Amino acid sequence: MYGFSRLSEEEKRKFIARYSQNPEVAGRQLEEALIRDENERRHFLEFSENTISAFHTPYGIAPNQKVDGKVYHVPMATEESSVVAAASHSARFWAEHGGFRVTGLSTIKPGQVWFRWFGDPNYLRNRWPLLKLFLLERLKKVTLNMVKRGGGVKSLELLEKGEIDPQLFQLELQVDTVDSMGANFVNTCLEDLAEGLFQFFALDSDPEGKNLQVVMAILSNYTPACTITVESSCRIEDLASISGSMDPFLFAEKFELAFRIASADISRAVTHNKGIMNGIDAVLMATGNDHRAAEADAHAYAARDGQYRSLSWCNQADGVFSIGLTLPLAVGTVGGITHLHPLARLSLEILGDPGAGELMGIVAATGLASNFAAVRSLVTTGIQQGHMRLHLSNLLNLYNATPRQREIATAYFRNRKVSYEAVKHFLHEQPC
Repeated sequence: MYGFSRLSEEEKRKFIARYSQNPEVAGRQLEEALIRDENERRHFLEFSENTISAFHTPYGIAPNQKVDGKVYHVPMATEESSVVAAASHSARFWAEHGGFRVTGLSTIKPGQVWFRWFGDPNYLRNRWPLLKLFLLERLKKVTLNMVKRGGGVKSLELLEKGEIDPQLFQLELQVDTVDSMGANFVNTCLEDLAEGLFQFFALDSDPEGKNLQVVMAILSNYTPACTITVESSCRIEDLASISGSMDPFLFAEKFELAFRIASADISRAVTHNKGIMNGIDAVLMATGNDHRAAEADAHAYAARDGQYRSLSWCNQADGVFSIGLTLPLAVGTVGGITHLHPLARLSLEILGDPGAGELMGIVAATGLASNFAAVRSLVTTGIQQGHMRLHLSNLLNLYNATPRQREIATAYFRNRKVSYEAVKHFLHEQPC
């Protein structure tokens, strides 16, 4: 169909509902999922294109996450109950042993202007010092407010990219965006630089200006200079409270080996890092931040030395067990959807209205807590025991269990293995 975007909101719903098995029911579902408040609904519909409804994700809390001595009750948006439960369980343990510490932080983001120079490259190299001054002077009007907030341009370099194309060059811009995620700001700066390239040669009446061709100006979601490091440690004996029947020293040894495997073996590293991103994505979603950019950034960083590795680490020495995580993480607490989406606003309020650096610490700590819980399960009871027990509620819903069946099933599976077939068989044997 052509012209879908020009239909009214109601017309779009009716059109799409016709593709379902029951258009009347589908139309009602799409309508009922929308926000009731008219003002908030209007903002919500403008977040995206061709919006006809809302897709809801459970919004939960991982309480008592201690970071740098401060306790947070962390909002998490995820449909997987085990993610919230794992982060909560780990948070409690580590809060009792000092919590997580932020040991490294930077909020510098990069972007590039890619251009081709068809003239003599030495000419461009010789003109670069003057061109750089000209471009930085132009940027002052764009970066004025960011500078007032403590950020702004940190560096501007001319790089040669002959390995891609013999005439290809790059302007590499590094910007500190402080509390803003900064995507729009960085792109604005880059487009100003692209215009400045043309203007420099035009003002200079330089005949070499005809040799310039701008290819593109765009930020990079790979932010290796915008990183966060969080760590935590405890005595090995303290692990006895979470190692189950396993000796805490054996638990620490197996745990460290699991991390070494994740650092060396890509098949394990991908799943290991997915466990980290389970927690990170959920907090980013809840606070209105870009989890897609964070995913791409983290996985690129995990392969920065040419092999994909674990983002987190573990060691034990002199009776002390330590874990840590370093990853690039670009977040914002001002601007964009963080202040437009009502639950994103609420999430930041619950966290005490943190700045970007503080939020980075909270997000990374939640990722490390999720990672710790997953590996703990792997080296003790196995991942399925806890995961499927938490999944029991979903299975009972899937099989339309009655309230009485749910009550009996919850008690029955408390110390038994949960599976699709086991739950199905159990319900078949139980009276309604």
